[in-house]
Amino acid sequence: MQGVLPLTQRQKQALDYITKYLQENGYSPALKDVASFLGTDNLSTAQYFIEQLTQKGYLKRENYKNRGISPISQNQTVQLLGYIAAGNPIEPIENPMTVNLPKDIQLDQKYPHYALKVKGNSMMDMGILDGDTVLVRHQLVAKNGEVVVAITEDGATLKVFREDGASIYLEAKNKDFPNIYPKSLEIRGKFVGLIRNG
Repeated sequence: MQGVLPLTQRQKQALDYITKYLQENGYSPALKDVASFLGTDNLSTAQYFIEQLTQKGYLKRENYKNRGISPISQNQTVQLLGYIAAGNPIEPIENPMTVNLPKDIQLDQKYPHYALKVKGNSMMDMGILDGDTVLVRHQLVAKNGEVVVAITEDGATLKVFREDGASIYLEAKNKDFPNIYPKSLEIRGKFVGLIRNG
């Protein structure tokens, strides 16, 4: 049951400290290091934090070792909500399933994220190909030049959001596909990552 129990803000700070210390030094902090980070000389306070993080599945510890604590890697997952057109807009298919993210992809946990399977090649010049899975941060606004999930009168599509004076349009990244000048437009998210098909 790794990582299913939420952390308090202070526990999260302690876990981040331990993780960073290990990355920077090649070994874990001692109890006195954790206590110092927590702003106390009391080793039992540090011990309590480590026990809590261990019970919640975020740390593992080797007893009888001075620096015997290490973080347990938390597998990040997102919900795959269906398909998104990188061509002509289509409706996304609401069929949620869980996608495990590769270790090298780290999403900002302050925001909700979801995944969509790409259909079409209108974004191929950005390296987004038919069959790829795009990772999307849920948001309802976009800045000029961001790749977004947009809902138009024709359905959902993945394109570059463009503002040109008073004109707003969706830019394809493939010369064989025209830009879209929608009559109505809703932003549903920003593209933040890619899982290559195969």
